[in-house]
This record gives sequence, structure tokens and C-alpha cells, in this order.
Amino acid sequence: MSPIMVKACLNGSRKPGDHPALPLTPLELAEAARGAREAGAAAVHMHPRDEAGRESLSPAHIGAAVRAVRRACPGMPVGVSTGLWITGGDPQARSEAVRTWAALLREDRPDFASVNLSEPGFPELWHDLRRLGVDVEAGVWTTGDAEALAATGLECARVLVEVIGGAEDTAVSRAHAVLGRLDELGVPGPRLLHGEEAPAWILVDEAGQLGLATRIGLEDVLHSPVGDPVEGNADLVRLAMARLA
Repeated sequence: MSPIMVKACLNGSRKPGDHPALPLTPLELAEAARGAREAGAAAVHMHPRDEAGRESLSPAHIGAAVRAVRRACPGMPVGVSTGLWITGGDPQARSEAVRTWAALLREDRPDFASVNLSEPGFPELWHDLRRLGVDVEAGVWTTGDAEALAATGLECARVLVEVIGGAEDTAVSRAHAVLGRLDELGVPGPRLLHGEEAPAWILVDEAGQLGLATRIGLEDVLHSPVGDPVEGNADLVRLAMARLA
């Protein structure tokens, strides 16, 4: 098995129909998480949905998804998104939604949640999550985000170096710029490197070269490294594990 930690990102903001195996319901997320774990994933990240398939921060939907995945994959760390778009770009509504997770049993709360530095309200949401016993993953997309994270002085369970969009041939240099700035600023915490769409597989390989954690799943990419269609999350994890071995 690869020593590189691989996190499976099960669905993201994909819409129903984007892929035949896209998991949306708690049962589908649990089945996808089980398959990803069997393929070698060490953790999962997901975007729980409401009954209409829309992303949700409601405790009912967060709790149902986390509970289902925990039953299917005992002991596996489970994380969720707090993307600001989920509450229509309203940081206050997001914080209020996250605080309602206090009504959940501890075992129905996620182990960690990702928070993007490019979105307003990072320090407040960090404190809200930590009060709930939920670890924070800091989503850092740019050197500016790295500087913003350093300015907070807050420590995170992981720093997600995320190369979002842009050309494939600049993905590695952009990743190194962010990683280098984090190091220059002395930002603590382990790094996880990944990309979305075209750069996704390039950055899985680069994470392997650097000995960093990475992630793969239908949130990030819908095809194999050679462009072939994939069956689902477990298929993507198996392909990543083989490249990192």
C-alpha cells in the first residue's frame, strides 16, 4: 500500500446526472465511502444533500450523511464542505447553520470540515467548528490565501493546497508557489495537495513526488489519467493508489 494518505472526495458540487455513480443520498454516500475505503482511501470528504439533491448544511442532512458513512466505515474519518455557496454567499447564514450542528449527537457530527480562505468569515467559522469538536481543513487556493491563513494565527488539522482551474501546464508551478509561501510564513499543519478537472491527475502525481497527502474522487475528476471514463469513486481511488505505489 502507498504511504501517501489519499482522501476520497465523493461528490462535491456535481449535479445529479453528471456521473451515473455520483452519490447524493446518505445510503449512496455510505456505499461510495465503503468502496473508496476498500480501494485504499484513508478518509472521505462529502457534500451532504437535501431531499432535492441540493447541497445542505442543515443538521438533519449533515447528521444523516455522517451517520450513514460511519455505520458503513467504522473508524474512518469523515469530513464535509462548508462552501459559502451552500448558503447563497451569506457568511452569517453559514455560521448560523453550522452552529445548529450542536443539536447533533457527537457521533453524528463530522470529524473535520473544509473552510476556504477565499471566502469571508474564516476565523469565526474556525471557532464555531472547534467549539463543536470538529477539526478544520483550510482551503488555500493562492499565495494570497496562504498569507490570509498565516495572518489568522489559527492552526488547522490540514492545509488543503487546492489548484482550482487554470491550465494543466502551470498546475505544478502554481502548487509550488502556494506551498512555498506557506513554508515561508511558517504556517503549521500537514499539507494535502490536489487539483480539479484537467490538473487533477498531474497533482496526484506531484503529491506523490513530494510525499504529501492528496485526494481524488468524483468531486475532482470524472475520468482516468488517460481520459477513459471511470465507474465511480472506488475506481478513481484504485487508480490513484496504483500511481502512488
